[in-house]
Amino acid sequence: MSYILKTNHLTKVFEGKEVVSSVNMNVQKGEIYGFLGPNGAGKTTVMKMITNLIKPTNGEIEIFGERLTDQSFEVLKRIGSIIEYPIFYDKLTARETLQLHCDYMGYYNQKEIEQVLDMVSLVNTGDKRVKEFSLGMKQRLGIARAIITKPELLILDEPINGLDPQGIKEMRDLFRMLSKEYGITIIVSSHILGEIEQLADTIGVINNGKLIQEISLEQLTRSQTDYIELVVQDIQKTSFLLSEKLLLVNFKLVDDHCIRIYDSTLTPQMISKVLYEHDIEIEAISKKTSTLEEYFLKLVNGGVVNV
Repeated sequence: MSYILKTNHLTKVFEGKEVVSSVNMNVQKGEIYGFLGPNGAGKTTVMKMITNLIKPTNGEIEIFGERLTDQSFEVLKRIGSIIEYPIFYDKLTARETLQLHCDYMGYYNQKEIEQVLDMVSLVNTGDKRVKEFSLGMKQRLGIARAIITKPELLILDEPINGLDPQGIKEMRDLFRMLSKEYGITIIVSSHILGEIEQLADTIGVINNGKLIQEISLEQLTRSQTDYIELVVQDIQKTSFLLSEKLLLVNFKLVDDHCIRIYDSTLTPQMISKVLYEHDIEIEAISKKTSTLEEYFLKLVNGGVVNV
């Protein structure tokens, strides 16, 4: 298994407070790694350390098989990134912004500028200055700047901020294309569960500065469980009937009115029939699948998730 990025007990302390605690990330070459966590969990701080914007207090970072140091200039040339909000010269156009970045990076493929502007739907901005761009347009330009040199590793910190639903879908499709067709490894952070679920190959969940789970989406999908959710008024009598009449043992009382039944041999119709026969009023019954949201919330609230 080939890893393009590994961190070893990566730790950062600010003003006596440990904001990142002994993080061990493992990012495989060519994958999209979804870095998932609540706001303030430590995602941006980890990304700043990976891109050498701030130094770790303890621990090490290995990129492309090399330990990251103050002298890792060649390694950083192989990385594209957006960390927090992209900053530009306000009086430049989108093309001039990318030209300046290419000059700085020593990248001289002029055709790439038009191609990348087309990729992020900014090709028709003409002489419009960046100071006239909307937040979403600036975010698109930041993504263009990050990808124009076709980096081997792309690090995107909340890249869909400021984008409308159509823009979010366009960027999602773009990231998938860059991963599949160009072989670019992508680390993308977000607090939006649905986006990570639709995009990532592997998910790393961080909370309170600690990486509490790292799991492939395929493994997570296999672990997700179908269940029947039942909402009733008399939960005690319903529980008794499920146990005594339907011989169920694998169910859970979620609250005072909701039960989740994990026995896959029964259908909602079979359960409803028995409950109706015993005068149980059913407010709702439906078949569901556990989601990434449930998995994530269980993790960040201190639960143990076995997969």
